[in-house]
Parts: sequence; structure tokens; C-alpha cells
Amino acid sequence: MPSVGVKLYSVFFKFLLKHRLQNRIQTSFDDSNPFGVTTRPEESVAAANPSFTDGIATKDIHIDSLSSLSVRIFLPDTCLAASESDFHPQSRARVRASSRSLDPDSSHSSVDAHHNYHRRNSYGPSTSPPAAANTAEQIRRSSYGGSSQAESLISKQETGGYRGYSPSLDKKQHSFRKLPVMLQFHGGGFVTGSNDSSANDFFCRRIAKLCDVIVIAVGYRLAPENRYPAAFEDGLKVLQWLGKQANLAECSKSLVSKRDQHRRSDTHRHLTDTFGASMVEPWLAAHGDPTRCVLLGVSCGANIADYVTRKAVEAGKLLDPVKVVAQVLMYPFFIGTVPTHSEIKLANSYFYDKAMCILAWKLFLPEEEFSLDHPAANPLIPGREPPLKYMPPTLTVVAEHDWMRDRAIAYSEELRKVNVDAPVLEYKDAVHEFATLDMLLNTPQAQACAEDIAIWAKKYISLRGHEFSY
Repeated sequence: MPSVGVKLYSVFFKFLLKHRLQNRIQTSFDDSNPFGVTTRPEESVAAANPSFTDGIATKDIHIDSLSSLSVRIFLPDTCLAASESDFHPQSRARVRASSRSLDPDSSHSSVDAHHNYHRRNSYGPSTSPPAAANTAEQIRRSSYGGSSQAESLISKQETGGYRGYSPSLDKKQHSFRKLPVMLQFHGGGFVTGSNDSSANDFFCRRIAKLCDVIVIAVGYRLAPENRYPAAFEDGLKVLQWLGKQANLAECSKSLVSKRDQHRRSDTHRHLTDTFGASMVEPWLAAHGDPTRCVLLGVSCGANIADYVTRKAVEAGKLLDPVKVVAQVLMYPFFIGTVPTHSEIKLANSYFYDKAMCILAWKLFLPEEEFSLDHPAANPLIPGREPPLKYMPPTLTVVAEHDWMRDRAIAYSEELRKVNVDAPVLEYKDAVHEFATLDMLLNTPQAQACAEDIAIWAKKYISLRGHEFSY
């Protein structure tokens, strides 16, 4: 059973959330304004930090001029390593040995679990971040050949202007290490939560480190200001934006190479930089590999992830070079008219009971479309497209004390019937959002869940020959 502290916090949490949902039901909103909101005033927000102070650099980008849709990018410092293709196994071994000889604490790494984690990922630094004066040494120790990236970062810090990481895309003397991309959709019943909340920021940093991926946390528009299908369309729009970024990066490279070869006029160079470089997100252009894309959804975010995955399957090659190779559904926000066993037995469960979730669905779905068997709510209704056999591998995470668990398990069973790799990870004595709620983030179960997700995801996002590098 959950601890007494969790039970008490659940009572307080449900009281506040129910009060906020009822207030929003009674408040009239202007549905004609498509701009919307992506966070609430009561939300605790973590500021973005574009430097690798704790191993992860973050930045916020507003990607749609017609709405409040935004993303937060989480870039792990393992991207500073040079491309794997630039080094032979023997040279990598020599570099690792050299790094260990420079680090006086490396001899104790077998004892420290934190060091074990970094050793599994093979790239990251094995010590806590040093002072600013040792930035160059830290970057050299955390990479195989990242001296040019280090110079880029340090030069930015010395100028007194932008102090974050900024890869120099014009340089050709090195190749950037490419990382898989993971789109993350936060929870909150479509009504609360945000991609830059303190809890979501902590969770995304953990996932970026463990999975060794670039995490793009999606700040979709919230209800009831923007009802269905706004949040779902925002998720698909971010996936399309990712594809555009990859194509723009390729265009920018070709234009820059032509400029260097033919030495065009200053006017042409200005047009090239304006059309190509200024529109390209440099972190994604230098380090993102959209051919290895994973979608991860938390609670209601899992519903969005499943929708975006379906649309990606329908689009096929139209999304090239983006390829969704897997999805992770963490305690999805599924419901239906015919109740399952868990929906009856656990209707008054911890944090999110069934009555409160129905209120959230009433705020999210348009009044004329409200139904618990809506395609956004129930994945088991017949006639949904595309056929399940075309879905990518799907990992489902469920909690023992979550009333939504049975329907999520049933959806996973339907996927397995058509030979889709769809395992279920069930955690005992766990509650809804046990791995992402602010109070529960530091529990052993939350850490174990993130590690389990990383182990499974690496089967599909690791380069061939490195599937079990964790």
C-alpha cells in the first residue's frame, strides 16, 4: 500500500484539483481565440538553462506564431562527443583510459551508483559539474573529440552575451554526434500541467540522461480555453516541425557549401544566412537524428502520443526524414462507457479518481461531442484508423492502484494480438503518475521506472551494434 504521506498528499491534491476543475466549468471562456495558454499561474515553473551546468542544457522555443504552442528542448552533454564513426574502438579505449587517469575519483566508480550510470552511457562525465573556470577541462573529459564544440561554448561565455551552448554549424573539421529524439507530452488531464513545470523539467532531464536522447517537451494548449482537438493537433504540429527542421538543416548545409565553393557576393551570403541558418534550430541541426524518434506520453499526454503515432503511421513517407520507431504510454488517460474491473474497484483511487477525470473530459471535449467512448478517450472502440498491425512497438506503464490500468492493459493486449511488440510494466503499490508527480519523483519506484523505460527504448533507438550499450 502507498505510504501515509502519499495518502495524505493525495487527499490535499484531490481537494485542490477538484476545486480548480469546478471553477473552470463554471467560468465562461472565449473559444474563438485560438492562441490559448500552455501553463497555469499556480504552476511551479523551472527556468530554462542553455548551458550544461548539470549535464543537461535546456531552451524554450515558441514554434507557432498563431498559437501559444511551444517546446522545451533537453540536450544531454553526451552530444559533445564526436561522432562514433570518427573513432576506432582502440582509440576510444585509449581516450577512456586517459580520462580515467585524469580523474582521481574514477577508481571508486564501481562503488558509486551514480558513476555506474554514467559508465553505462559511455559518454558522460563521472563527477559533478566543476566551477566555471574548469569548463574547458570538463568538456574535454566528457567527450571523445569535442574540442571544437568546447571552443564554441567557451567563446560564447567569454563575450558576456549569450552564455549557452551554440554549435558552429559552418565548421567542417568535426562531425557532431547525433542523438535520437524523444517527443514528450506532459500530463494534467488536458487542463493543468505544463512542459516547463518543475516536475516535468526534472522528469525530462532524467529521461534525457538515462536514454541518451534529445527530449522535446511539448507545451500544448490547455482546455477549456482550447478544447479537442487543439492539444492533439499541437502534438502533430510539433512532429511536423521536427521534420521541417531536419529538411532546413540539410538545405542550410548545401547552401553554405555552395557559398564556400563559389565565393558568392555578400548579398547572396546574407540571403543564405537569413533563409537557412536563422530558421534552423542549431541544437537539432547539429545533434538531432529524426530517423530515431520516440513518443512518450504521461497520463493524458499518452492519449496525445498515441494519436500522433497513428497520424505518423498514416502519413508514412510524407513525414520523412522523421520516423517514429516506438512509443511509451505511461498510465494513459483512457476511459470508456462500459467500465472495466479496475474502474469499478478503484474508482476512488489516489490523486485522480474517476469522478474528477470525468470532469476533466467534460472540460476537454466539446459539449456536442462529449462521450466516454470518444476516439480520444477510448482506444478500444472499433473502426479506428490505421489498423493496429501498423503501429510501432509500444511500451505501456501502469500502476497497481490506478483505476485506468485495465483499459491500458487491454489496449496493449490488442496490439500484441497483431504481433506488435507491446509489453506492459506494472508497478506494485504504485499510484497514477507515480513516476512524474512532484512529490514522488525521488522515490525508488520513479527512478526504477525511468531506467526500465530506457532499457526498453534503447532496443529501438540505439545504432546497430550498440543496442545493449546501457
